[in-house]
Amino acid sequence: MLKKVLIANRAEIAGRIIRGCKKLGVKTVAVHSDVDARLPYVREADEAVYIGAAPAAKSYLRGDALIDAALEHGADGIHPGYGFLSENAAFARAVTASGITFIGPSADAMDRLGSKTAAKAVAEKAGVPVTPWFKVEGVDKALKQAAEVGFPVIVKPASGGGGKGMYRCDSADELRERIERAAREAKASFGDDTLLVEKFLVNPRHIEVQILGDNHGNVIHLFERECSIQRRNQKLIEESPSVALTPEQRRTVCDDAVRIAKAAGYSNAGTCEFLYDEAGKRWYFCEMNTRLQVEHPVTEMVTGVDLVEQQLRVASGEKLSLKQDSIKQTGHAIEMRIIAEDPFTGFTPSLGTLEHIEPPTGDGIRNEMGYQSGNEITPHYDSLLSKLIVHGKDRKQAVERSLAALDRFHAAGIQTCIPVHRAMLKDEGFLEGRFHIHYAEQRMKDGLCKREHQESAMLAAAALAFERDERMQSAGRTHLSAWASSSLPRAK
Repeated sequence: MLKKVLIANRAEIAGRIIRGCKKLGVKTVAVHSDVDARLPYVREADEAVYIGAAPAAKSYLRGDALIDAALEHGADGIHPGYGFLSENAAFARAVTASGITFIGPSADAMDRLGSKTAAKAVAEKAGVPVTPWFKVEGVDKALKQAAEVGFPVIVKPASGGGGKGMYRCDSADELRERIERAAREAKASFGDDTLLVEKFLVNPRHIEVQILGDNHGNVIHLFERECSIQRRNQKLIEESPSVALTPEQRRTVCDDAVRIAKAAGYSNAGTCEFLYDEAGKRWYFCEMNTRLQVEHPVTEMVTGVDLVEQQLRVASGEKLSLKQDSIKQTGHAIEMRIIAEDPFTGFTPSLGTLEHIEPPTGDGIRNEMGYQSGNEITPHYDSLLSKLIVHGKDRKQAVERSLAALDRFHAAGIQTCIPVHRAMLKDEGFLEGRFHIHYAEQRMKDGLCKREHQESAMLAAAALAFERDERMQSAGRTHLSAWASSSLPRAK
């Protein structure tokens, strides 16, 4: 087993990895930028290292500095988390070359699957269906190929994820303009301006399969996650199991994911993403995320498997102790991403001091927190505050528990997307399982969250009042009322 792991990441995922390491008695080294020094994960780690200034390019994307910090502090493993350098094959190769274990797939496997174009080629060779696609090799050639595929199409970066640089194109003119834009965004975000174009499925569902492999040729799946509730290609709500799949479809798509992983010589945790055409009852391989997913707790809740623990065991050279027949889905789990954005002003980032945050507790409730009261929300990184994961005996109970938990989730000083989650979990189409990857955006345009607006404002005001009262009481004062005159004497 590894002895000490440096976590090359921040906030909630760093905290999650630290807890996984502690479970196995593995020491941890946290890295942080200047603005992250007071985040909880820094205190939770056994050691902490300042890695650079706030912009990611000067801190969490400095591969050489991360490796130097690991060597200086005696870490024999580096866990990349998700985002940043987690899917960067050059970084994985440099970590391995330094004599440190990279907790993830091999750099060669990342080369084979990290690029969407390469991953589609692997899937096709493995006999797994993919949507018609081509690599962009010049604008004029791309326009001719797109005409053959048929509009609409979608242009996207070959590397990276998170919905960046992805554009639907309904005509040749749109494709010409958006290829240039997507290339610029891909270069800025991922350091690679390679693009691909594929047939755009109008209203598919997003189904992904969690896989896990070791370094001895064993690969298993841990079933699927339904990730169709999205906004601008960013997932908002994830759940498992998917209500769209029959047992036979579930077996087939999960087996397809295992075939892809085996064909690529994949080890450690990874996720195969599929687009499911519900009308045609067909799914198409989309891409593979060669890392731990943001939504991995959904899988953990329904299978009982600790994915971070398994990552550490595989990276330490152990064979998988889990057998495919022993993995079962039990109950239903839902994850809601609590994001610091204001849904009533076009999802603008909500920055500033998080004056108070108090997550809910109770049966079937799990919180993955990135921040605590008093922390600053800055513009330098993504706006994910925390993840709320809820488990129930079935989907109905999971939804009911989720709504109750959202009502008890208190955050003051900033705005969050909680009203969106609350409204979506009450939406008839969601409850009946009638949704697709564009459904959430369509419903928001229809005014999905309007009735939540006033209630959200009232809850925020109440949370601020609570925090104010707490501060005043701790200062030895009695708060009389919001209307009390400032000239009144203090209580003795």
